[in-house]
Amino acid sequence: MDCVYYFLGFLLLAARLPLDVAKRFHEVLSNERPSAYMRNHNQLNGWSSDENDWNEKLYPVWKRGDSRWKNCWKGGCVRAVLTSDSPALVGSDITFVVNLVSPRCQKEDANGNIVYEKNCRNDTDLSPDPYVYNWTAWTEDGNWGNGIDQSYYNVFPDGKPFPYPPGWKKWNFVYIFHTLGQYFQILGRCSVRVSINTANVTLGPQLMEVIVYRRHRHTFVPIAKVKDLYVVTDQIPILVTMSQKNDRNSSDETFLKDLPIKFDVLIHDPSHFLNESAIKYKWNFGDNTGLFVSNNHISNHTYVLNGTFSLNLTVQAAVPGPCSLPSSRPPKPDPSLGPAGDSPLELSEIPDARCQIYRYGYFKATITIVEGILEVNIIQMTDVLTPVPQPENSLMDFIVTCQGSIPTEVCTIISDPTCQLAQSSVCNPVDMDNNCLLTVRRAFSGSGTYCLNLTLGDATSLAVTSSLISVRGKDPASPSRMANGVLISVGCLMIFVTVVTVMVYRKYKEYKPIENSPGKLAKDKGLNALFNLAKATFSRGSQEKDPLLKNQPGIV
Repeated sequence: MDCVYYFLGFLLLAARLPLDVAKRFHEVLSNERPSAYMRNHNQLNGWSSDENDWNEKLYPVWKRGDSRWKNCWKGGCVRAVLTSDSPALVGSDITFVVNLVSPRCQKEDANGNIVYEKNCRNDTDLSPDPYVYNWTAWTEDGNWGNGIDQSYYNVFPDGKPFPYPPGWKKWNFVYIFHTLGQYFQILGRCSVRVSINTANVTLGPQLMEVIVYRRHRHTFVPIAKVKDLYVVTDQIPILVTMSQKNDRNSSDETFLKDLPIKFDVLIHDPSHFLNESAIKYKWNFGDNTGLFVSNNHISNHTYVLNGTFSLNLTVQAAVPGPCSLPSSRPPKPDPSLGPAGDSPLELSEIPDARCQIYRYGYFKATITIVEGILEVNIIQMTDVLTPVPQPENSLMDFIVTCQGSIPTEVCTIISDPTCQLAQSSVCNPVDMDNNCLLTVRRAFSGSGTYCLNLTLGDATSLAVTSSLISVRGKDPASPSRMANGVLISVGCLMIFVTVVTVMVYRKYKEYKPIENSPGKLAKDKGLNALFNLAKATFSRGSQEKDPLLKNQPGIV
């Protein structure tokens, strides 16, 4: 009888032996095991417990540092890149994306095979076989995917069969996702996407791990492992961008007085969880202007004093949700509540009542307000008349005024009429008085229409103005041509006067003898007056002054 007991004990031990040596998912995917509380209370829809058995025969397990990792892929190693749209507001969905990066000159074709890229490698390195892995031929060869062996090979590590949607044979990679003591397995190509709802996920940072297998005829081979942290929070993730006209550097949180600052609130909600929520933005700009509440994510505010201010923003979202069921026992009356009709219990008992969960997001910043250049204007444009002709360039003076602080530099960019293609760029330091009046002289290459961008700047601000400039040519009406025309006209006039004078003189001499008489003196005075008039007319052009450069500020 004792022998029978020993024999039965041996059979029981032998029956338990495979269970004891079989690997579990948590042993393959991670050495970190979550507590029983996390496994029981963080149930993810469609995920399975990592206490399930792992089919090591069909999906071999290699530890870190195993030499087989180096030869698991032809031509090098495959790298897996795991990203997510974390952080996620609790209750929303978070999406994970895994992308496989193949060795150089390898890519996935339309059928899911891995092929060599054409014209990528040197001629000596080209393989006569264009395929790195021709899985299409493998699935068509033998019983892969067909016949009685299909149920054995086309299964996941836990033994569940593959899904068979149209085109499933092109999915040649098996991805195993693991987090919170649970796993999710999926077929895919070189890129897969998995989403989970965070309603039951513990707040804070969590770890997601992924292991990737590729087909190898009737088995699968591990090719990559990757892990990444993601965050679940009960505060709305927000980002505030601050911008201002004429501000030189918006990233230093230093802005200008007397100009509006634009505040734009960006809510990180990639799954659109808050689309049906009523959102309010409560601003306190820190300058004793009070609390400003708005439904718009964009707000403008102008600081009228210099100094340092503490900015505070609270974003409130009323998220629609199901009402909680009333408890079996009525709650004790609370004297702090109002009338019984306003109690939360009665609200929850109303059929089809829509309850709300309030979520908040916070932003704080310290900004500095300083003086700056508020505005710049071009009030006058004039051509520059030069004594020496310059046919290759046309000079123009621009009289510029500004408001605000005094600039320390002036820059101009001369472009084509569309203001897109820059032709020249010049910057000069300036030393101006408190009147902020400046003359800027610039050269233009020939006649035509130009776009002029003029910028006045100091340490904290940049003020810009633009204008289209029409530059006239020098050929028909240039100052040198006009002067030459005046000289030619005066010369012709002098010749005509001289000829007439000689003719009159000869005629007078023929009929009246020369004698000392009052008439001779009158004739001499008339000739002298005529000569002086011609001389004055001839020399007037050389005495012309440029009236546009009188009483103007310094030129740069």
